[in-house]
Amino acid sequence: MTAEEKDEEKIKKMAEFRAVLEKRVKELETELEGLKAMLEFANDTLLRKGFKKAEVAKTPSALPETAPPAVEYEETVPLNTPDGEFLANVYVGKDSMRVMLAEDKNFNVNTPPFMQFLVERVLAKMQERDRESATAGEMTSDKIISYNIMREGDTIREITIRNVGPERVRELKSSIRWTLEKMYEKMTQPE
Repeated sequence: MTAEEKDEEKIKKMAEFRAVLEKRVKELETELEGLKAMLEFANDTLLRKGFKKAEVAKTPSALPETAPPAVEYEETVPLNTPDGEFLANVYVGKDSMRVMLAEDKNFNVNTPPFMQFLVERVLAKMQERDRESATAGEMTSDKIISYNIMREGDTIREITIRNVGPERVRELKSSIRWTLEKMYEKMTQPE
């Protein structure tokens, strides 16, 4: 076997090894996407059942709840009822939103239409569409919309939404405003 033939054989084996590596990387990426989806599902289920994600407990307690969020938020939108009653501030950033609910209102997670509409029909549906797009290869799994509802008991304090594209900001602001208005109406109705 000549030196040239030996080099060709080495190159052939290296190409085969490279193909094996590429296949394994794809398998691991697919497995990682599946694990991320299962983790997200577990987090969502726990949130619906009244548990908080560990991230909730890590919120710095030294900051007052009225402190404006970090600089990454470019726009602040106050949400008010038609009568001018303050409900929340929405902070909009490049690819995220943070909703800080009014401290003087006790928005209960069980008050309709919070779970039935905002969580299940708006946020979960957006997440489902993103997962389908990621499965189809139209987007990467790290761009799937995610949300976290921070609570004190059953009282909602903050909603953080990540991977929000500019096309969804308007829809989310309007859905959140409508939901909070309806919840506030239920909270203030005489029994």
